[in-house]
Amino acid sequence: MKKLSILLFFASLSVSAQLSIKIDPTKEVKPISPNLYGKNNSFSSTNPNEQLSAEDLTRLRDAGVKFFRESGGNNSTKYNWRRKLSSHPDWYNNVYTNDWDNVAKNLQRNFPNAQGMWAFQLIGWAAKTNVYNFNDWGYNRSQWWEGVNQNLAGNGEPNATGTKAKVEGDPSLYLEKWPADSTTGILDHWFGTNGLGLDKSKIIYWNMDNETEIWSGTHDDVVPKPISAEEFMQKYFAVAKKAREKFPDIKLVGPVTANEWQWYNWPTPINHEGRNYPWLEYFIKRVAEEQKATGIKLLDVMDIHFYPSTKVDDEIVQLHRVFFDRNYVYPGANGVKNVNGSWDNSQNKEYIFARINDWMDKYLGANHGITLGMTEIGIEGDNANATAVWYASTMGEFMKHGVEIFAPWHWKPGMWETLHLLSKYNKTSSVFGESSNETLVSAYPSINASQDSMTVVLVNRSGSVIQNVTLNFDNFILDNQTAKVLSLKSLPSSETFFSSTRNALTESSIHITNNKIAAALPPMSVTSIQLSGKIGQYIILNTEETSEANIKVFPNPSSERITVQWGAEVFEKIEIIDVQGQLIYEQPIPNDNQQLELKLSLTDKIYFARLSQGNKVVVKKIVVQK
Repeated sequence: MKKLSILLFFASLSVSAQLSIKIDPTKEVKPISPNLYGKNNSFSSTNPNEQLSAEDLTRLRDAGVKFFRESGGNNSTKYNWRRKLSSHPDWYNNVYTNDWDNVAKNLQRNFPNAQGMWAFQLIGWAAKTNVYNFNDWGYNRSQWWEGVNQNLAGNGEPNATGTKAKVEGDPSLYLEKWPADSTTGILDHWFGTNGLGLDKSKIIYWNMDNETEIWSGTHDDVVPKPISAEEFMQKYFAVAKKAREKFPDIKLVGPVTANEWQWYNWPTPINHEGRNYPWLEYFIKRVAEEQKATGIKLLDVMDIHFYPSTKVDDEIVQLHRVFFDRNYVYPGANGVKNVNGSWDNSQNKEYIFARINDWMDKYLGANHGITLGMTEIGIEGDNANATAVWYASTMGEFMKHGVEIFAPWHWKPGMWETLHLLSKYNKTSSVFGESSNETLVSAYPSINASQDSMTVVLVNRSGSVIQNVTLNFDNFILDNQTAKVLSLKSLPSSETFFSSTRNALTESSIHITNNKIAAALPPMSVTSIQLSGKIGQYIILNTEETSEANIKVFPNPSSERITVQWGAEVFEKIEIIDVQGQLIYEQPIPNDNQQLELKLSLTDKIYFARLSQGNKVVVKKIVVQK
C-alpha cells in the first residue's frame, strides 16, 4: 500500500478534550457484512393475503434492512412447508396457517438484493391439521391467561389454574412425523426444477431449528423431558448432511441457543469422555469430530440468542461488552458460572463470542471458516436514547470483529434511526478505532473500497455529560475541508423514523485542523462524521525547518500580489489554505515554471502556500496585510 508524506506548518490546536480517539484505516481492516443490518418478522406469514403497506415498505427500504429473518422463532420448529401450517407453542399448540412461500415471494419481489432466512425443523414433528385445535374463542374469547401454554390441541382438557392441562392433548392428532428428508425438501420446493423458482443465492442462510435447549418447555407436547445433547447432535447432523447434499452453497446456522444460561448449559449435564462440558463447547467439539469423520462441512455460522433482563440504562449501554470484552464484569452473569463444567461463582466475564472463537480454533483449527451470528436479541427499558446507543455499540463491535449476522427480535424506538444512520452512511470495511476510555466513548470507523472516504461513528454512553473528544488519524490524510456530521440525540419515547427524509437525524459541520478533529458529543448520543481523504502519513513539522529552503513568498507581508518562487524542483499544483485548514485557492502549475504570480483578494490574516508533486509537499506561511 502506497503512503504519502505531507509536510505541514504546525499550528497550535486549542482543545479542551477529555478523551482521545485513535483511527488508522490501514489496521484491522474487516469487510462489514451487509447481514448485520437485519431484522426479524418484517412480513406476515399467518395471513397469505396480507401485504405490507407503502409506509412499511418505505421504512424498511430507507432504514436499509438487508437481512430478513422470517422463520418466526419458536413457530418454525413444527412448520410444515407442504401444508403451510405451523403449531403455535405459546397458544395451546393450536395449528395455524403459516405460509413461508408467500413471504419468500414478497421478499424477493420487494427486496431483490436482500438476504432472507428461514429454518429447518429438527424436532421430528410438523403440523398436520387444525381440526383438533382447542376452541380458545369459545373458552375465553381468545384472551391471554396463565394457561395458554397448556397442551390442549389434540382433545386436551383445560385446567382452570396453572400451566398444566387437566388432560394432555394427543400430538399425533395434529402433528405428523417430519424426518430430515421432509424438512430439507423445502429446498427442492423453492429452488428445484419444478419448484417456485426463488433465487437461492438470496436465501442461503438457514437456521438449524430454534432454541433447542428449551424444547421441553416450548414444545413439551412432543419433548416432555429434555433429550440428551448427543441425541440432539444426531438430529442436527442428519439434517445438516441432507441440506448440504441438496444445496452445497448453503450456510448452516446453528445451534441457535436461547439465552445466556443456554450458552453454557444443556438441560441435562454433558459428560463426555470423562469431562463435563459447557454446551457450546461440546457442540463445537462434536461438529469438529463429525466433519473430520465425514468430510462434510456441517456448520457455517455459530448463532446465539440473548435476552438480558436489565432495565437500567447504564447497564443497557454496556451490553455490547458481553460479546468480546474479556475484562468486562457482566452484572447478569449466570450460566457462565458453569463454563468450566461445574459451578464457579467467581466466573462473571462472558466474552461469549471470543470464547466461541477460542473453542472453534481449538477443535476446528485456525482456518475453520465459521463465522458468528446473533439472530435474536431483545433488551428491556424504554429510553430511546439508551436503545440507540446500545444498538450502535453492538453493531459497531460486531463490525469490528467480523460478525456475519445480526437480527434483533424486539424492536424499539431508537432502533430504526440507528439502523438508518449506520446502513446508509457507513462504508464497506471496518477499520481500527480506539478510545482512551472505551467505557464512556467508542469510535467505530469504516472506509470505502477506494480508500478515499471514511465514516467515523462516535458513541457517547454518558447519560448526562458532554464528552469532548479529539480524533487523531494515522495513515490517513484528511481533505482540508469541513466534515458533515449526523447525530442522534435527545430522542423522544415515540417512534421518529419513517423514511430517509422524515426522521430525527440532525446535520451540522465540523472543522478539520492539522488532520485532527475536535468534537463535543452530546450525552447518550450517536454521531456519524463523514470524511474524505487518502491513505498516507500526515507529518507535522516546523515551517522554518521545512519550507525556507524550498519555497519563497514575496513580498511577505504582502498586499494583493504575491509571487511564489522555488528552485529547480518540479511541482504540479499550488494551493492557498487558511489557518482553519480550508482551501481558498488552487491552480495547476505549467511545466518547467519556477515561480507564479498570484493576484488574490484576501483579508488581513495568515495563510499558507502549499506546492505539491506526487508524494512531495512543501508549505510556506504568508502574512497578508492591506
